[in-house]
Order: sequence, then structure tokens, then C-alpha cells
Amino acid sequence: MLEPGVPGHGAAMAASSIFPHVAPRIIVITADEALIPSLEESLVSVFHTTVLNPSEPVLAILAETPVEAALVDLDAGDGSTHLGLDIVQQLRGFDPTLVVFALTRSRSKLIRTNTQAAGANEFFIAPVDFSQLQVVLQHALEKRRRAIDRRELQEKAASGHSFCGLIGGSEPMRRLYDAIGRVADGSATVLVRGESGTGKELVAQAIVASGNRRDKPFISVNCAALPESLIEAELFGHERGSFTGAHESRAGHIEAANGGTLFLDEIGTLGLSLQSKLLRVLEQRIVQRIGAKSGKKIDFRLVCATNEDLETAVKAGRFREDLYYRINVVPISLPPLRERKDDIALLVDHFLKFYSEANSLPLKRMDMEALGVLEDHPWPGNVRELENLVQRLVLMVPHSTITIEHLPQQVLYASNTTQEALLIPEDGLSFDEEIARIEVAYLQAALRRTGGRKTAAAILLRMERQKMKYLCRKYGLNG
Repeated sequence: MLEPGVPGHGAAMAASSIFPHVAPRIIVITADEALIPSLEESLVSVFHTTVLNPSEPVLAILAETPVEAALVDLDAGDGSTHLGLDIVQQLRGFDPTLVVFALTRSRSKLIRTNTQAAGANEFFIAPVDFSQLQVVLQHALEKRRRAIDRRELQEKAASGHSFCGLIGGSEPMRRLYDAIGRVADGSATVLVRGESGTGKELVAQAIVASGNRRDKPFISVNCAALPESLIEAELFGHERGSFTGAHESRAGHIEAANGGTLFLDEIGTLGLSLQSKLLRVLEQRIVQRIGAKSGKKIDFRLVCATNEDLETAVKAGRFREDLYYRINVVPISLPPLRERKDDIALLVDHFLKFYSEANSLPLKRMDMEALGVLEDHPWPGNVRELENLVQRLVLMVPHSTITIEHLPQQVLYASNTTQEALLIPEDGLSFDEEIARIEVAYLQAALRRTGGRKTAAAILLRMERQKMKYLCRKYGLNG
């Protein structure tokens, strides 16, 4: 039986261990000594394999030497599978991430059902095709490794750390991380939508980094940055002599992404003729270089991004409807910075550290007052605008602490701009009273922002301190 505690000595079957370099660790639990040579012959060349008898204290052994997978022989030799099922169930409870395979000589559907209910990942009936077992086990271990990596990334993100370069622990970002995790291992085309500067390429990189193509090519193409005369050759490649200047054959970005991921940023800027050619590649999975007589079979995952309303572009005839449906299989929306202001402090901290280290400067900090201004700013340029501002502050502010005095006026004003419409009633209004009302509104907003500190409020409003005090007395504002 499985039992926690110190591993026992003098077990019915001695453990047999072999340690290939960096090989995954697995255990085989069986009472059938005749099965061991075949298992060792098929598994030892690939895995660090330890064979245990069901009577050994397996949980205690695993606590001392963790493994990644277990192959459990359900048959106890007396025709019963109860002991084997108990072992499967306890292994699953001991480590929910463990890959557990079950082996039996019975073809009973009930045993299969009970084994799956106990928590086994796979079920094999003897005699086993050991080459198939090896392949399935390797695949399961790779899937386990990706799941663990993804969970660790999500846990870091949830605690305010980064997720593959994306920073934030707000609810919109948690939903984004969850969406990335769900699509990472698939092959479906992903369309990332978001405003300029939100980090759409980082989302594409996160999908790749947490998916099954993480070690394969990642080719990024900004469609808006390439002139129309060059983009076809850049995407599809060309043969020597196919056009003026084509002095040698060259693979395009699509071909270079074979086996990996192709990221097309701002796909909405592609012309209609290129849209047709891209659609043909997606349908046939064949890419043909310019000037080539035949195409090449390819396998790649496509991730696209746009800040354009593609539905409107389809209606206007600027974007092919059939291509739209091809690329919009899995849509992911990236929130603008103004909708996740809880992340601004994390982003500022990250950029302060990054640009201080990158420029060999002492680490700077930002005080709460200045941070409050940044959190109220609408950030039309999103994370890119914030990053550029922090980089500039790191380089230009000579002090260790960045305060409200160091922030540019456009940020101070934009974060304090009234959104009220100027409406004049039919019977008119008192101009002086309206001016006074607007003055009071600005003064109150500045005082709220600065916690009632008149000097800081005066800086926000680009006003002399004495004038601030005078206006506060005039309107009865005590901060």
C-alpha cells in the first residue's frame, strides 16, 4: 500500500534506478517481475526510471525524490485491481500535476471507467506497445511542463508581477492572462484587438511563450511599416531575377515562420491583392515565392493584431470578408490603460527599474502625489506613452525622487481637464458667475488631487502660491 513516512528497507522488490542526463524522472509501480525487463529496455534510454513494488512506501519515496510521471500496474496478481486503483488515486492526491498512466491485462470497461475516475491520464491494456507508450508519455510530460510554466506565470501575474512581459494584476489583465492561457497550446488563428500602444505584440509573444511553439520561430511583421511595393516580397519571398533588384533568392516572412508563429501587426493596412494571397496561404497552407513555379508546404500559427475597426473596413470594401472570418477565429481584446489604472503603479515601478538599470543610474522612485497625477491621466497613447514619459523622467530628473514638479504640463493639464460641454441657455447666463463656477471646480479638483496641499495645487494649475491662497479665501475653500 501507499503510505507516508520513511521509505522502508527490505522491500519485496528492490528499486532499480538509472539516471540519464536531464531525463524526466518516472516511476513504475508493479508486482510483475516478468514485466520489468521490457519496461526498462523501452523506457531507460529516454527516462530516469525507478521501479517500485506496490508494497513499498511510494509516497514517502516521492517526497524524497519527486518524479514527473508514474506508470501503475493495476493488477496485483490475484485478479484484483483495488490496490492499483488506490495507488492511482493517492498519487493524484499527492501531486495533481503528476502524469499517471495505468496498465492492466483486463479489457473490462468498468476497470477503465474506475481508472479514469481515480485520476489516471491514460489507460493501457497489456501486452503494451512500448514504443507507443514512450511517445504518449513524452507528449504528456511536455504538456505537463507547459501547464506548470503557465500556472507559474499566472501566479506571478496575479501577485502583480509580469506575465511574459505583460505587466499588471488588475481584473482586465487577469482576464487577458486567462484568455492567453486558454489559446496558447492551440493552432487556431488569434486576432488581438486594442488601441495603439497597448502592447499587442507582447500579447502575441505571451501566447507563444506559454504555448507548444515556444521553441519555434516567432516572426513579427508590422504591415503598416512596409511600403506597398515591398511588402509582398517581404511576406512571400522571391526567386532570383523575379523582379529588378532580385539578385538572389530569398525566403519571405511566412516561409521563415514555418513550424512556429507569424505575427502580422496592423493587418488592416494590407491591400486587397495581398489579402487575397494571404487568404490562399491560410486555406492551402502552401506559400509560393514571387517568380517560383511551385509552392512549398508550410505549417505555422497566425496571430494578427489591429487597432482598426475591421467590421467597418469589411462593410466599406477595404478588407475582405472571407479573410476577416479566417483571422477572427479567436479574438482577444487588450484593454486600454485608462481602463486598468490600478496597474499604473506597477508599470511605473517596472519602467523606473528598467531604465535606471539600462542607463547605469541609481534607482529612482516616484512620490505618491506624482503617481496620483499619472493615475488620473487619460493616456491616449496607452502603455507606450507612459513608458516614454518614465524613460524621459529617469534620464532628465537629477533627483532620486520624481515629484509633481517634474511632470510635464500636458500631463498635469490633461489629467485635470473638465469634460463639461459649454452650453448657453436661450435666456443667457451670467458670465462672471460661470467663470467663478469654473474656477471653483478647478480649485476643488486640484485640492482633492493634492490632498488639500495648496502649494502642490498651485503647481498643478500653474499658479502663484499667493494667488492660490487668495482664491481659496475668496471662495471659502479650505482644502
